[in-house]
Amino acid sequence: MTESTETTAAPAPEKTPTENGTTETPPEETPEKATEEKETPPPKEMRAVVLTGFGGLKTVKILKKPEPTVGEGEVLIRVKACGLNFQDLIVRQGAIDSPPKTPFILGFECAGEIEQVGEGVTNFKVGDQVVALPEYRAWAELVSVPAQYVYALPEGMTALDAVAVTTNYVVAYLLLFEMANLTPGKSLLVHSAGGGVGQAVAQLAKTVDNVTVFGVCSKTKHEALKANNNNIDHLLERGSDYTNEVRKISPDGVDIVLDCLCGEECNRGYQLLKPMGRYILYGSSNIVTGETKSFFSAARAWWQVDKVSPIKLFDENKSLAGLNLRHLLFQHGRADYVRRAVDNVFALWGQGKVKPLVDSTWALEDVGEAMQKMHDRKNIGKLVLDPSLEPKPKPATPAKGKAGKEKKPAKESSEEKKDKETKEEDKKAAEDGEKNGQKNGEKNGEEPLTNGNSDEESKEKEKESS
Repeated sequence: MTESTETTAAPAPEKTPTENGTTETPPEETPEKATEEKETPPPKEMRAVVLTGFGGLKTVKILKKPEPTVGEGEVLIRVKACGLNFQDLIVRQGAIDSPPKTPFILGFECAGEIEQVGEGVTNFKVGDQVVALPEYRAWAELVSVPAQYVYALPEGMTALDAVAVTTNYVVAYLLLFEMANLTPGKSLLVHSAGGGVGQAVAQLAKTVDNVTVFGVCSKTKHEALKANNNNIDHLLERGSDYTNEVRKISPDGVDIVLDCLCGEECNRGYQLLKPMGRYILYGSSNIVTGETKSFFSAARAWWQVDKVSPIKLFDENKSLAGLNLRHLLFQHGRADYVRRAVDNVFALWGQGKVKPLVDSTWALEDVGEAMQKMHDRKNIGKLVLDPSLEPKPKPATPAKGKAGKEKKPAKESSEEKKDKETKEEDKKAAEDGEKNGQKNGEKNGEEPLTNGNSDEESKEKEKESS
């Protein structure tokens, strides 16, 4: 005989009556349903400089934004320094081509340390010190950037140096050596000589033998530039008839004109060119005349430029060219071309042939003041934002009422005023009466009584007087 095993059937779940009288078997509990669902933690936030709308400085805000995630082919950078360029002012006004929809994070240049590396990135690792040129989003505590726009820093270069060097000196390098073909013995004129790119142009030009540099900038910057360096041979005043000054020194003109202003400066620059000379436009800051976008300024800058036909260039042996670094990177797909320029600039920095001039460093919260300084053309060298800096203390403002006016002391009612005046009159009368009483007593030979006199002393004084 074989033993039979008997299994006890599990008790059926109790059925619960429903509203219509039928019974319903409750669903069996599963381990997934038994465990309580954990609440997803809120996303981490970071500080960022956000453009809330195109216009003046009031549209630039410091806001909390979710920390970015790293995607395929990207690296996540903890930002230590950001570069401020004139292009950022043009973006703020909405005068740039194809701007993103507001709100968005501003900035095209930043440097820091890699915190995460995305899938497919092989040339960077966590902890690398880098500088990046993203299309927007650079002015934040964290930024995720495609690796093709990220560059490793050479040994000894700080984040502050990196943002002072990269954009300005790469633009200057491309202007001088890729487009203008600068060679020994040539002369060049550069506008905005006191700015970041102007200073980079002057330094890089002096790495070539026997090059003469004419620099145009505000008269107020001349003394400071002379004190800081001697790379500019002839400083010229902006707004003056500088073309005559150039002709006095070099009657034939110059070989290269580098213009970041546009407008009527294009015509002057072209007229200054020698045969085989080259005029290069790399900016249009003349369209930024006020705090907000001006269609009149843009139209005027456009119409002031003479139209030059190819036949005229052919007859005069002159060249016209233009450089837009942003388009070169993000529209024309020349990231590798720009990377070679970055490598060459970093090599010159390592050799001590170039040294960036930093005008000032600002906290993220003070970006509006930094923008205003650049707008007024008061900076000499690079303006840098540092997320680790504390903002400047704001001046205390008086309390304001509902209407926005300063609060004044509440006015006294007529009754309160009369009551106050009556009390003051009574007090004054009492003081006058006390003084008069003392004077009369002194005239009659009496001495005023003091609290320490006894009755006997008073009687003895009365006998003596009689």
